[in-house]
Amino acid sequence: MSAALRHAEAYARERAVAAGSSFYYAFLFLPPERRAAITAFYAFCREIDDIVDEVREPGVAQAKLAWWRQQVALAFSPGRRADHPALIALQPHIAVYGLRPEPLLAVIDGCELDLQQNRWLDFAALAHYCHLVAGVVGEVAARIFGQTEEATTAYAHRLGRALQLTNIIRDVGDDALRGRIYLPLDELRRFEVKPRELLTLGQEAEAGFEARFEALMRFQIERALATYDEAVALLPAADRASQKPGLMMASIYRALLREVARQPHRVLRERVALTPLRKLWLAWKMQALGRW
Repeated sequence: MSAALRHAEAYARERAVAAGSSFYYAFLFLPPERRAAITAFYAFCREIDDIVDEVREPGVAQAKLAWWRQQVALAFSPGRRADHPALIALQPHIAVYGLRPEPLLAVIDGCELDLQQNRWLDFAALAHYCHLVAGVVGEVAARIFGQTEEATTAYAHRLGRALQLTNIIRDVGDDALRGRIYLPLDELRRFEVKPRELLTLGQEAEAGFEARFEALMRFQIERALATYDEAVALLPAADRASQKPGLMMASIYRALLREVARQPHRVLRERVALTPLRKLWLAWKMQALGRW
């Protein structure tokens, strides 16, 4: 292994650990080569996501995303090498797992949507966004984990949506501070929650906000939980063992949803999270016992 590749893999590992993501705990149980591949892909996704979260000037963000498109093209060009360590770390695994550039470009497309809008009119619009930033991510992950059945793609895509819906629920407060609302606007109207009430974290709320917000969030939580059930139902039995990392993530995120459901208003005040020990326990339970 070259020094450049060792550096790139170390960078990807540090990126995964520093993010404190639940995904990291699922990766721990993978064989080394698959773990290296998914960690590199995860590092790429984090880099793209951070552009939207951290770059305040839209023109600069667009330029960065254009640069990343060029990097993806380099990574998938025979005989060429990308410049960024996340993609340098991913390149040795492209042929091994039959990876394609389109899903990586879709992730960039999804982040461009974030630059163009900060509201989603209905669930159909949100589902398209989830497809770009999470559904295709699930499909790539499934291939790296060891997919053998074509039907597993539908499972992976639906699981990606469920994970993204969970992120949206958890991050309502954080997104509001950035002026963003990912909960569909027609659903806000249905539960009589005004965008201004979310953007001010309830500080400029009208009477009855707590009850209205709780009803809205419970609806979101129930849909996300149902999406996990739909995903698992789509997973062929032949691939259940290979796809355990995804099922670990589902177990951790389902537990997070139940934590939010205990006090939905917490998402307006803090980032609700599970302890590292609990995440590790949930991942181990799925790995060893095959259950939530």
